[in-house]
Amino acid sequence: QVQLVESGGGLVQAGGSLRLSCAASGRTFSSRAMGWFRQAPGKEREFVGGISWSGGSTYYADSVKGRFTISRDNAKNMVYLQMNSLKPEDTAVYYCAAARSIYAGWGQEEYDYWGQGTQVTVSS
Repeated sequence: QVQLVESGGGLVQAGGSLRLSCAASGRTFSSRAMGWFRQAPGKEREFVGGISWSGGSTYYADSVKGRFTISRDNAKNMVYLQMNSLKPEDTAVYYCAAARSIYAGWGQEEYDYWGQGTQVTVSS
């Protein structure tokens, strides 16, 4: 069992930055890949980026590549999403998710634990 709690969302102007945090509980955290997803109003939830169990591999959706960075601290059971150069189209609820395996891709079916989400709003 893994419980995930996101924090760090808020309102920011376009071009600004935010760092989201995801606190995980459970002894299997360090053996799971982690992902960030987002859902904008009226849209499907979409993959943002992911990180392997060790942090050695990261991968991103094309829409955020070069602007967002995922990192993790297994000693603290934390995952982070650093978001720079934010755009109004980044406005969404952001979710942290824990995968079933040490590596995972962009498919939501690969993740079996989800946080409650944190709202990010980017004003133009």
